Formats: sequence, C-alpha cells, structure tokens
Amino acid sequence: MGPASGSRGRFIAFEGGEACGKSTQAALLATSLDALLTREPGGTAIGARLRELVLSPATVGLAPRAEALLMAADRAQHVAELVEPALATGRHVVTDRFAGSSIAYQGYGRGLPVEEIEQLSRWATGGVWPDLIILLDVPMAEADRRLGSERDRMEAEAPSFHEAVIAGFRTQAAAEPQRWAVVDGTGSIDAVALAVRTLVADRLQLSL
Repeated sequence: MGPASGSRGRFIAFEGGEACGKSTQAALLATSLDALLTREPGGTAIGARLRELVLSPATVGLAPRAEALLMAADRAQHVAELVEPALATGRHVVTDRFAGSSIAYQGYGRGLPVEEIEQLSRWATGGVWPDLIILLDVPMAEADRRLGSERDRMEAEAPSFHEAVIAGFRTQAAAEPQRWAVVDGTGSIDAVALAVRTLVADRLQLSL
C-alpha cells in the first residue's frame, strides 16, 4: 500500500556483495509496495552510460578515486531524476544499491577513506538517504558459486577485494542498526522475500 496522500514516500535500499540476490528481492519488494524500482549504477539513461564505463571488462586502469567519482555522478543523477521526485509525490522507492555500496566497494574494497566516500555520496544526493537499508548477507563461497564464469569488471576482482567489501557492508550494518537490517540471503527466494517483507512491515510500519 502507498503512503497517505500528501506524505513523503519511504526509501528502501538493498545492499550486499555480488550475487547476493539484491536485484530479485528488490523487484519482489517493489511489487509488494507498488514502489518505484530502480538501481545503481544505471537507473537513468545517463547512469546506464556510467554503468557501462565502470563495469565493462574493457575498462582498464581506472583509478580508485575516478571510480568513486563516477559512482557519485551516477548517484547524483539517480536522486535528482528518479528518487527524489518519486519520494516527494508520496511514492515509495526501492533501489538495488545506493551509497552503502560506494562505502563498501570504493572505501573498504579500494582502500579509500570511508568518511570521505560517505561525505561525497551525501553531497551528491543533497542529503537524500534511505529510511531502511537491507543487507542481504551471503558467504563469499556461495556468491562465487552463483556468479559462474561470465563476470563484469567488478565481479572479476580478486577474492581479497570481495572479502573486504563484504566486511565493509557488515561494518556499516553493525554501526547503524537503526537504519540497517541484515537478512540471511542463503535461503530460497520465497523465504528471503518473506523475511524482507516482515522486516519492512515492522521497521517502517507499512502494510504489504
């Protein structure tokens, strides 16, 4: 069910490492809430071009700070074009990745200052931030099995990189439990979806 007329929509982000099921669960939740479903990078036409640049295996030598700035540029366009207008009209928004991914990937993964990455994202979004962030936690071995052999530039990074990313997500969730919630992503699609719906209904007082 949508929010009452005149009220602001609720903003929910799914986060997690590669192949944790974010895209599937974001789509299911968006359907349950009649919410706008979007993603990062690539939720807008401009973002799609940035996504290709960042994730294409043909992109080589991209400096970590340049990568962080490209992700922030995608986020700025995403919020200005899609997220904020929807929230302002009272529609809920569900996104597959948001700032938590930049903090995990470019901060913990690439070794850039975590505080600076967060500040960059807050500047890019004008302070727009999710009401609830759902971390789908999947062990790296299971994620690696799910990924298979065809991998984009980020998926093809070394195991040590992905271990740092997963640790970064868990650190964020532990530091801000009032905004983050961790869901075991190893169960069936239906089981995870039920856990997510229950969590959203409880945390945001929404009817699903």
